[in-house]
Amino acid sequence: QVQLVESGGGLVQAGGSLRLSCAASGSIFSINAMAWYRQAPGKQRELVAGIASSGSTSYADSVKGRFTISRDNAKNTVYLQMNSLKPEDTAVYYCKADGVATMSSFANYWGQGTQVTVSS
Repeated sequence: QVQLVESGGGLVQAGGSLRLSCAASGSIFSINAMAWYRQAPGKQRELVAGIASSGSTSYADSVKGRFTISRDNAKNTVYLQMNSLKPEDTAVYYCKADGVATMSSFANYWGQGTQVTVSS
């Protein structure tokens, strides 16, 4: 059974930083892409940043230059370093793992979400 567990959320003042982590557990052979999404109250879930197994990255325009996504393939873990945080970054942040291969399955998985609140 594959599980994604996020950590690192919390309350921070505008201009501050947070680092989110998401660890995938289970009998995993490989993971294609990993990504961070966020959902603010009353809004749709949106893609924040993604990283392929090769290490290539992509970012939403709203976070370019402030957020950095990285991954440790040996640990099946993805990180999101968030700097210069703004109140509009307040949301529940979810990680997603695409193309997770185990002995018996090949599927996508979501984490349970971690709250990030940025005060002005």
